[in-house]
Amino acid sequence: MPSDSTKVLSHIIAILDCFSATQPELGVREVARMANISPSTAGRLMTGMKEAYILKQHPVSRAYSPGSKVLAWASVYLAQLNLRTVALSFMEEVRRTTGETVTLYILDGNDRLCVERMESQHSIRMVTRVGNKLPLYAGSAGKAILAYMPAVWQAEYLRTVALKPLTSQTYSDPVALQKELEKIRQDGYAASFGEWILEASGVAAPIFGPDGVVLGALSISGPSARFTAQLMGEYGAEVRRVTSIISQLMGFNPAAGLGI
Repeated sequence: MPSDSTKVLSHIIAILDCFSATQPELGVREVARMANISPSTAGRLMTGMKEAYILKQHPVSRAYSPGSKVLAWASVYLAQLNLRTVALSFMEEVRRTTGETVTLYILDGNDRLCVERMESQHSIRMVTRVGNKLPLYAGSAGKAILAYMPAVWQAEYLRTVALKPLTSQTYSDPVALQKELEKIRQDGYAASFGEWILEASGVAAPIFGPDGVVLGALSISGPSARFTAQLMGEYGAEVRRVTSIISQLMGFNPAAGLGI
């Protein structure tokens, strides 16, 4: 049976699904009928959603409509869609200067989603297909995103997500992974040595949007045999430089700090 928190979440989603461009304002009883929940449950949840700015209430009609929080979430989603367009020319530059595969990921639930890649021209290379979903805890790009997620979200992730070993190098201990995430924040980029493909290594840095929200990460990857310690450091500096520019183009203000 679903837990109480799961039921509440499903009710909240059902309430939000009631609103549309043709029905931007709805009363409690309308929402209750459309969402197939009791008026008392709808009223209680909608009051809480109003206090969290997820909904707003008209002062005269008392009808509800989506609030400012929804607009903030939408702006992050739209920024992710625009991220690929902004990043393309920089990805080509990085591939040209390093000769390695360059990949762009965004956050997708508890995973990272590959939305663009530019393959190395080497005959031996590591390829991630566009549309592939990979865990955040394994690989440089995933760790770069996870390291800069809000502290509460990150703590919940480490508490609830099973760290299943993909290779012998995958982090399987939450405490060890937490220490790695702290190091990533100190360095400004993440490194991976065979964490999701044993023969592959890579470096990645996060990309931020408005209010310091992490949108995704850009990685440079290839066979471990080519990724010497010196090159890892050079590639780390390069990916930091490029993602800093992309982040500012996406609306991130370094002076305002991060949203963590």
